[in-house]
Amino acid sequence: MLEKTTRLNYLFDFYQSLLTEKQRNYMALYYLDDYSLGEIAEEFQVSRQAVYDNIKRTEAMLEDYEEKLLLFSKFQERTTVLTELRAQLSDQTQNDVQVILEKLENID
Repeated sequence: MLEKTTRLNYLFDFYQSLLTEKQRNYMALYYLDDYSLGEIAEEFQVSRQAVYDNIKRTEAMLEDYEEKLLLFSKFQERTTVLTELRAQLSDQTQNDVQVILEKLENID
């Protein structure tokens, strides 16, 4: 469950600009602020089922965006490669290359 939540938080970060305002609000409250379905329903004066359906549809949309655009997958791969590169550097060259790696990380 925690792994799914973490994945959806990342997908939300990458693709939230593609969602409607209502979808962004529901997802932010549910996944980032840890609101229950009932609390969100009360806040927006809709049924709990409406909130649940909206969140499930939005989750599917986020997964669909990721399947097509692969932003999260590329982020994970880039992070792994950077970690491996750091591990392979000798102490002597690490300082020089560290500056370049930091520039590379800050491109996003």
